[in-house]
Amino acid sequence: MERTDIGPRHFGGKLGYHHAVLLTDPRHWLVVAGHEARDAEGAIAHVGDIRGQFRLAFQRMDETLREAGFALRDVVQLRLFTTDIAAATAHYDVVTDILEASGCGPASVMAEVAALSDPRMLVEIEALAAR
Repeated sequence: MERTDIGPRHFGGKLGYHHAVLLTDPRHWLVVAGHEARDAEGAIAHVGDIRGQFRLAFQRMDETLREAGFALRDVVQLRLFTTDIAAATAHYDVVTDILEASGCGPASVMAEVAALSDPRMLVEIEALAAR
């Protein structure tokens, strides 16, 4: 697979996302459902802590990716949903740190929604990965 990243957008010197990611001949695609900050028992963790919820949601997504034979660096698109866009934007450095550490440079969108499936959830993240 050949990958061309188009229109990088940086925040504080770190890559936040690309405006587009061109893929030529990917062999495998993985559509990843929304991941939340759930603990080992399935309960919402880090209630009221958007930084903790970002970290744990990405950790859970990484576990799913690995189970399917992918890695976070294979993610080409992220969709981040939040019930508090101001808090998510203020703490977006958590996201850029995770993306930088994993070599992930996706196209992405972040949107505020009225509610997620559990009122204690502040973020939910879904993805598209390719290899």
